Amino acid sequence: MKKVIYIVVVLVILAAVGFKLMSNKEQMAANAAVAEIKSDAIPVAVTEVKNEKLDKSFTAQGNFAPIQSLPLLSETMGQVKTVLKRKGDKVKAGELLAQVESNTMAADLATAQTNAEKAKRDLERFENLAAGEAITQRQLEDARLAAKSTQAQLIAARQRLSKTRITAPISGEINEIYIEVGSYLNMGTKLYDIVNVDKLKLKVKASESEVLLINRGDKVTVKANAGAGQEYEGVVTAIAAQADPTLKFDVEVEVKNAANNNLRAGMYGTAYFEVNDQRDAMLLPREAIVGSIQNPAVYVVKDGVATQRKVKVGVVTQDKVEILDGVQPGDQIVRSGQINLREGIKVSVLK
Repeated sequence: MKKVIYIVVVLVILAAVGFKLMSNKEQMAANAAVAEIKSDAIPVAVTEVKNEKLDKSFTAQGNFAPIQSLPLLSETMGQVKTVLKRKGDKVKAGELLAQVESNTMAADLATAQTNAEKAKRDLERFENLAAGEAITQRQLEDARLAAKSTQAQLIAARQRLSKTRITAPISGEINEIYIEVGSYLNMGTKLYDIVNVDKLKLKVKASESEVLLINRGDKVTVKANAGAGQEYEGVVTAIAAQADPTLKFDVEVEVKNAANNNLRAGMYGTAYFEVNDQRDAMLLPREAIVGSIQNPAVYVVKDGVATQRKVKVGVVTQDKVEILDGVQPGDQIVRSGQINLREGIKVSVLK
């Protein structure tokens, strides 16, 4: 009897499980059907083709570079006796940075001075003798050559001694120091890196359509991305004559730093090029373009259906594209949602 009851219970449980599975399957089929119905129309945002004023002004981003940057190398040999300027110090052109041992150079200068003075006296004596025809012309020429040679040696000795005083060739700030007291220098030893950030160059890229709108000497508004929105006046100082492999042209904008030199080399900056040339044009947002600017197309929505259409573009600004051919004013163009579209698919316009 118990065995019969056990079998009945098992059968009841199996029947309940089967009913639940069948119910879930029917629900999943219903949900799929609903989803299929909903997916018939792809939701998109559209924009209307309009005739507007085309503003050719544009912005470009780049990095600030110092107006001057100089690695200072040793022009003498010897041991460093004193170091007067270190990393972070501001210096002026001609200011003493370090002193190298100069005893040997000073002795050489004294010897050269003595030889030059002796040769000068000898030449004066030989000239007096030559006036009385007491010496030959050859002896006089030799005395003159000796005087010139010793004078040249004297100048060279003075220069060698002066090189033991290491001075700043430009004004700026010491960005790095490579020597210490006791260091032994050879010719060409690296001593300091000096940068001048009183003025900086903002190096940006301009497209082929943008570069035709700017000239050397144009005023530019510049902002540092890391700053608090402070604006600086810049001037276009250089425009590349040849494009790089990406068909962009290098443009340099010189910017005068603030009194506290808060702009630093390497920071990112944005230059705003204002172009006073506006005209009527048929415009679309850049995000409405499908594909590249070189091979552009758009999706036109008509009667709830999206159709791809090739277009011809003109001037391209930061957020707008001039349309020369392919659409007409009033056409509804897909602005977002193109990634899900294909030719002839139904769409629903988002409000």
